[in-house]
Amino acid sequence: MSRRATGLSPRQEAFLRVVGEWIAEHGEGPSIREIGARVGLSSTSSVAYQLGRLEELGLISRTGRRWQTCRLHP
Repeated sequence: MSRRATGLSPRQEAFLRVVGEWIAEHGEGPSIREIGARVGLSSTSSVAYQLGRLEELGLISRTGRRWQTCRLHP
């Protein structure tokens, strides 16, 4: 099933793509500012909101308070 079928917005799909690419390149999750730069958002609160929604949906998780500890879930 595609992520679109799960009701994700194009922005949420972009967030998942950015997080996945960053983890593949760097071995850890990106910071809020790094995500914002890649998806075109300068507001850290908007980035945090989107990440929180993805976390609520069970698509990402984190082991600490910082988003660098986030991991993707299939």
